[in-house]
Amino acid sequence: MDTIDLPSLVYLVILGAAVGLWFLAQNRAPRGRLLQHAAVWGLIFVGAIAAVGLWGDIRQTVQPRQSVLGETRIEIPRAPDGHYYLTAEVNGVALRLVVDTGASQIVLSQQDARRAGIDTASLLYTGRAVTANGTVRTAPVRLDRVEVGPIRDTNVRAVVNGGEMAGSLLGMAYLQRFSRVEITGARLVLER
Repeated sequence: MDTIDLPSLVYLVILGAAVGLWFLAQNRAPRGRLLQHAAVWGLIFVGAIAAVGLWGDIRQTVQPRQSVLGETRIEIPRAPDGHYYLTAEVNGVALRLVVDTGASQIVLSQQDARRAGIDTASLLYTGRAVTANGTVRTAPVRLDRVEVGPIRDTNVRAVVNGGEMAGSLLGMAYLQRFSRVEITGARLVLER
């Protein structure tokens, strides 16, 4: 916190006073026991405040985010599940895509396709793709824009998966637009 948020501070003081008064009213035990309980509740309260204050740092550790460095370099940290997730603006909508070297193209789930402004009800599912879960039908589409930071591509080919998908995939056809695709340490580096 760079500045003090007075209303939040007043709220926390009132909340702390209310909890403290309730605690005193409920615990008519000997003073040693009362002080022990007060210390435990005080530590819980301080821990909660510390967690809120440090949430930005904790979130980066639990769910790391990609970095755009300069005009041509993207670094994507490995997520706790072992995958690399790239957040891209597809037709102006932020989508989280799994970087998948086993996928030949950008593969959108039906939900992500709808979010990106594609009318999935009118698509023709004429293609087929063999996946780990079997064969699925696909519909070819063109994406107006795919943007990651300052990197922008237009008129990008993709497919919409006719089956159920947990999320969308960023496949090799898009990755080949980069001059460098490298995994170093726990980071995926994409560079043009």
